[in-house]
Amino acid sequence: MKKTILDDGFNSELVVNAIFDGILEIPQLEKPKEIIIPTALIPFSQIRQSKDKTETVHFYEYDKKFLNALNSTKELLAQLKDFSAIISPDCSLYRDMPLCLQIANTYINRAIGRYLQSNGLYVIPNVRWGDERSYTTAELPEKFAFLGIPKNSIVSIGTYGCIKSRENKHYFKEGLSAMLEELNPKVVLVYGGMPDSIFSDFKNQTQFVHYPDWTSTKRRRLV
Repeated sequence: MKKTILDDGFNSELVVNAIFDGILEIPQLEKPKEIIIPTALIPFSQIRQSKDKTETVHFYEYDKKFLNALNSTKELLAQLKDFSAIISPDCSLYRDMPLCLQIANTYINRAIGRYLQSNGLYVIPNVRWGDERSYTTAELPEKFAFLGIPKNSIVSIGTYGCIKSRENKHYFKEGLSAMLEELNPKVVLVYGGMPDSIFSDFKNQTQFVHYPDWTSTKRRRLV
């Protein structure tokens, strides 16, 4: 009888020996021994253009631009190791996404971050939330947007494309407040705009480090 071959669709090799957090079992990232603040960030889609590899790689761009990083993480490992650090993937958590997909994207974020950590890379956790279902216990008994992330350490967030409307600003600020309370980070990297209407209430709670978005940075270089 021919043996059935099952496709390991969830890439179990990413979470070998991982610790899982919460009832949703989100992979847990390890707390770094020291906090290293990046001097510069580069999008994953631009890493081949890097000349000195001193930047930290981020994924604050359309998901389709880093699909191969999600599907072929092992094959890209050597290339990513050339860089000083990696921010874990910014898989989308749109508010109108089904909750199961938001949880799945949170899992992917942590699973890839955990895999890169286990292979010796310095990984900064990216925190992403959607509406109150992800950062409160409104519908689930735990705030899944923050599962798997070490407390009292360093995290990264992205505002680029996330705070254009009044409604977006509202949910972003609410999620930011919940994140600071839950994780108590010592350092928060911010990719994209940092309007006072969102951040002024929190500037005494942690150290924010701002990085302009890639498009704005390129425009400045051309001027």
